[in-house]
Amino acid sequence: MSAMAAPRTPSSSHLIGRLPEVRGRLTADAPLSGVTWFRVGGPAEVMFRPTDPEDLKTFLAAKPEDVPVTVIGVASNLLVRDGGVPGVVIRLGRAFASVEAEGDEILAGAGALDLNIAEVARRAGIAGLEFFCGVPGTLGGALRMNAGAYGKELKDVLVWAEACDAGGQIHRVTGEDLGLGYRHSNAPADWIFLSARLAGSFGDPVAIGRRMAEIQAARSESQPIRTRTGGSTFKNPPGAKAWELIDRAGCRGLRLGDAMVSEQHCNFLINTGQATAAELEALGEEVRRRVKAATGIALEWEIRRIGVAKEEERA
Repeated sequence: MSAMAAPRTPSSSHLIGRLPEVRGRLTADAPLSGVTWFRVGGPAEVMFRPTDPEDLKTFLAAKPEDVPVTVIGVASNLLVRDGGVPGVVIRLGRAFASVEAEGDEILAGAGALDLNIAEVARRAGIAGLEFFCGVPGTLGGALRMNAGAYGKELKDVLVWAEACDAGGQIHRVTGEDLGLGYRHSNAPADWIFLSARLAGSFGDPVAIGRRMAEIQAARSESQPIRTRTGGSTFKNPPGAKAWELIDRAGCRGLRLGDAMVSEQHCNFLINTGQATAAELEALGEEVRRRVKAATGIALEWEIRRIGVAKEEERA
């Protein structure tokens, strides 16, 4: 079936025919491979792009309870499996991407790019948020996993966040409420983050810009950011660095088809050509197996993996 927009399609048997009317856009069988940084994966059964928070709340409150919902941002730390994602995939657009400076704090929508948060803070002379320029993705993803880089994490600057639950109710919570830890949040799985307030301190825009340049230079030098990758693949175990364990297990440069462990930074998987999601995930599992055999440590995925395998892969 070709992609088409709601409110209705000729075939009411498709999931899209069971969904409520929206002011935003509903698209059946929406391709996702062009969205993810890996450039792999199957389609979303339905893609929903809400017009604004009220449109999102109304949709969640009215949709059938048996329809699963998955939220994605710019898909920088995401692996979509080749069979696609059942149910509704929600992407927050421009209405959720505002970034505003208020005193020495930043108020940002969950769809805002982390880099844009750092840039607005720099222009406003707000220090302490420079690390966001080293975090690929959006604020919503950063809230979900307590993202961090270069010595700071989101929990260090979060004042409060607002999220919408599966019934369309809004919750305002603090970092303590969310139980933020290393690459972890206790936020319910069905919450969709909408916005957050971040605290900084007044500083010199020139010095802030200099620190951002240092972070971006260090990231460019140490990470394969110009390749089709998904960012850091595995979490750092307590007291260890994932990349060092991977290197010790002899996995630097390991390949499976067109999927490869980066030689520049071996906690990154890269798509060197026509890799499938299945190859990338299988390569990651092989790395985990070899690290466990060599060091006794079981690496945990940091990349979020969603969707289903193709039928022939499940058979």
